[in-house]
Amino acid sequence: MVNRYLPAFFFCFFLSYTHAQEVNYEQHIAPIIQKNCISCHRSGGYGPFPLTTYADVQKRGKFIAHVTKTKYMPPWKADPSFSHFKNERILTDQEINQIQLWVTQGMKRGEESSQSPVDYHSTAYAKPDLVFRMNSSYQLSAKGIEDYRFFHVPTHLDRDVYISAIAFVAGNKRYVHHSRIMVDTSGQTSGIEGLSEFDPRSLVFQTKPLMDEFLYGWVPGNTPVAYPSGTAKLIPQGADLIFNIHYAPSSEVATDLSELHLYLSDVPVKHLIKSLSIREEDIANQPFVIRAETSPTFYVSKVLEEDMNVVSLLPHMHFLGKSMTALAILPDQTQVPLISIPEWDYNWQSTYMYESPVFLPKGTLLLMTATFDNTSSNSLNPTSPPKDVTYGWNSTDEMMNLVMYYY
Repeated sequence: MVNRYLPAFFFCFFLSYTHAQEVNYEQHIAPIIQKNCISCHRSGGYGPFPLTTYADVQKRGKFIAHVTKTKYMPPWKADPSFSHFKNERILTDQEINQIQLWVTQGMKRGEESSQSPVDYHSTAYAKPDLVFRMNSSYQLSAKGIEDYRFFHVPTHLDRDVYISAIAFVAGNKRYVHHSRIMVDTSGQTSGIEGLSEFDPRSLVFQTKPLMDEFLYGWVPGNTPVAYPSGTAKLIPQGADLIFNIHYAPSSEVATDLSELHLYLSDVPVKHLIKSLSIREEDIANQPFVIRAETSPTFYVSKVLEEDMNVVSLLPHMHFLGKSMTALAILPDQTQVPLISIPEWDYNWQSTYMYESPVFLPKGTLLLMTATFDNTSSNSLNPTSPPKDVTYGWNSTDEMMNLVMYYY
């Protein structure tokens, strides 16, 4: 009697299981794409094509299945087993499998959702309150060399403004490699339009303290940075902005007219966001020289002189960078993992934003390590054969930085 009904039972179970595995765009794939991809892959974004509609995603479905299965995309370099961030772009195994199934099942759309798409990077699409752009287009050389330039951008602000989010928009997405935005209230940078890093005047103002040495740092793929509600960056009345832009080598005559988008706080500001930069002069095992055919590790040990609520981190190295880790030891000896990047990639840098501020009391010990690979076996080594490398602004030089944004 039991055996008589077993085939029917398993047939029904099979149908139910198969139905449960059917994957469609609207229900399963769209939320994955919206959360992890469209901050870059949208109209005006830095991805080479948009992924904002079903047609966009369906057109490149097989490609998306490949790059997600190999975990080439989405790019995310921080180790999630060490610490977590609210702007993580990490696909679960289930999400990767859903994309594979969706493609093999014919990339069905499913019933169109009546709900608005989930927007995880709303600042990327909102209209900015203030826009500051370079005074004029900068013409890049066609000589195929790296180019570092400083641009003075006056704000003409008639009042102090409090910034809740910041976005940099490269005027030339092909050649703007990265940028650093600084704030000057002394007037010393007036007139440095397109100033070369080799110009003696650039060395003069770099030796004088600026009001904010790291308002914002941008590389392709870095989403707009938003601060926790009730906190903001201050840009004082009449302040000047400095755009420090690194241009990649160009073999053609090209121009750039980049701009900065600022979003004003719409709630009362209780705390100002400040920045602490850990840099090469903080290294304990000096000198900061990376000898040819070596893979040295450098260490930083720094005691905090004030309480800090850390909201985000911006690590930075160049092509020889291999890994970086930062850890905090509180006065009671509690260890707080801050960030670990086990496989550094110069082409995929980011500002890592915490879900909730990380409190580090005065007296906390910051420990940071960074390893570099200046050997012939490093396929990313910009020089062949390798040569000794030390600090410098060119990508063939090196840096070891960690910017901590806090209040």
